[in-house]
Amino acid sequence: MRPPNLICHCDWSKTAKKRWIAKAVLGIDGNYTVYAPECVDAASALLPRLRAESGDQGRVLLGFDFPIGIPLNYAERAGATSFRDFLLQLGVNDWREFFHVCNSPDQISVYRPFYPNRCDAGVLRQQLFDGHGVRSMEPLLRLCERGGNGQRQACSLFWTLGGNQVGKAALCGWKDVLIPAMTDDSVGLWPFDGTIESLLQDKRVVIAETYPAECYGWFPDKLLRSKSDIDSRREYGSALLKWAERDNVVVEQTLMNAIRQGFPVGKDDAFDAVVGLFGMIQICTGKRSMEEPTSKDVQKIEGWILGRRSSPTMFSY
Repeated sequence: MRPPNLICHCDWSKTAKKRWIAKAVLGIDGNYTVYAPECVDAASALLPRLRAESGDQGRVLLGFDFPIGIPLNYAERAGATSFRDFLLQLGVNDWREFFHVCNSPDQISVYRPFYPNRCDAGVLRQQLFDGHGVRSMEPLLRLCERGGNGQRQACSLFWTLGGNQVGKAALCGWKDVLIPAMTDDSVGLWPFDGTIESLLQDKRVVIAETYPAECYGWFPDKLLRSKSDIDSRREYGSALLKWAERDNVVVEQTLMNAIRQGFPVGKDDAFDAVVGLFGMIQICTGKRSMEEPTSKDVQKIEGWILGRRSSPTMFSY
């Protein structure tokens, strides 16, 4: 794999003050220097800024922790055979209300699949199932979200209630970042446009889906008790610094201070931005092997999480 000049990881949210990005820059010695996370102020300006930072011939690998892809069950009902093409129709014509989360169950449809907009009395997951014509959560999950192989089942993209919901962040990321990027030939979307290795050869910017919690177990000296607790983040940080020193990753002083203090600024959002970045560095430097999806449905419609390993049956339906 051609190592990218700039690796970036975003812990994303629909709220600007909770969107954090951490960066690693490749030095002439072949080692990465990692820097303290910062807020992403303007989502629409993110890609142009990173392209400028990487230089005229630079390559950027950019990770986002929101879903990039749609469940196969939903794609079939929507008539979508490509997630890339699906993105380009959103917000116009029949899909003009796609980005509006439903306020009531009667509004749920293939053109407006997200629910609920508010935590009102009487809101039930069964209402989401009924609106999508399914009997359980499983058809509303992508293959990489269904758990198994030691992994917990994720929340459906379309259910927008609770601490682990990701739908509203995805809507923001799709609208402000992904859709504008789809008209730029210099941007590649993994795995929809090819393998990581091929995309880093051919594209200036490669976008991939990440999941920081996937990386928590990649630094085994410490177990993360709670990312919302500053003492837990501080304890876990010692494992991050030990790994960085062992693998010749240079930690800039401001970031080192933040890790040692448990990320008092940015809290768990800044913490996840850095953990996800360190995981991406492991993959880019060959310290951790990764699997490329082989199922056409996963490659073209559902997508995959960077670094997630599959069980023997996870790449097939």
